[in-house]
Amino acid sequence: MVLIEGKDVTKYFPIKGFLRQIAKVHAVEHVDFFIEQGETFGLVGESGCGKTTLGRMTLKLTQPTSGEILFEERNIYDLRDEELKEFRKKTAMVFQDPYSSLDPRMVIADVVGEPLAVHGAVYGEERDNVVLDILGKVGLKSEHMYRYPHEFSGGQRQRIAIARALSTNPEFVVLDEPTSALDVSVQAKILNMLNRLQRELDLTYLFISHNLDVVRYISDRVGVMYVGQIVEMGPRDAIFGNALHPYTQGILIAAPQPDPETRREVALMGEVPSAVNPPSGCRFHPRCPRGKEKCKHEEPELVEMERGHFVACFTPGA
Repeated sequence: MVLIEGKDVTKYFPIKGFLRQIAKVHAVEHVDFFIEQGETFGLVGESGCGKTTLGRMTLKLTQPTSGEILFEERNIYDLRDEELKEFRKKTAMVFQDPYSSLDPRMVIADVVGEPLAVHGAVYGEERDNVVLDILGKVGLKSEHMYRYPHEFSGGQRQRIAIARALSTNPEFVVLDEPTSALDVSVQAKILNMLNRLQRELDLTYLFISHNLDVVRYISDRVGVMYVGQIVEMGPRDAIFGNALHPYTQGILIAAPQPDPETRREVALMGEVPSAVNPPSGCRFHPRCPRGKEKCKHEEPELVEMERGHFVACFTPGA
């Protein structure tokens, strides 16, 4: 069952000059995607490619310029009043920076319990019992409830942020680079915890990252973004074992390898183009080793090449 679906989602950010708009950032443009219930959909790409903007739009935290995002087959941008409140209760987000995403003036019981109060779920002693239960699920104890964020390590703070996200018992959680600010050993513990929580609580994840190894470890399906567009999408093993888009192939080759004998020549040449003035046609064509004249003028659509494996390329394959 499809839980989240995006249809032709586009987001432009205006660049304003004196009294008028002088340009716009093509943050996300003509993106189609879907996330099935109970899976982890990994969204990977370089910094600035639009991953976080797309993630925020799935939670109605950022308004799209055009297109639709459906949650349980309903356009979330049409939701009002009680329907919107119920959607907020069913969704949550874990942010990248565990140091700035927690209010330094609030003790952990209040940080984790605040969403419960906002949604009018529980109060007082009952709230404290719910918070204690959630903290236990993420590996924290009762003695941590009345401490402040500065008393915790980065890994512990991210556990607190995850506990806060889970406090309303959501169905869908956006994880925006949740391990990028953490040490490698702590990253592994957080990823294993997320997998366990997903099984126990029947969660659906959108996992945003630029780290290919992390995405490969945690994801069921993967979408690859480049300058505001998804250029390839499919099952994890298909993306990492049989990538069809030249950009996906390039970033996989460029990833660090422990054995220097297995390294291949890096295929990515040139620089990532500006999202303010992206290339016409296929946005990857100025850097593509297989580019043709058609690629300069026509924009390829996502086409299903194999079962569940989509690619936006006129010359897909090896």
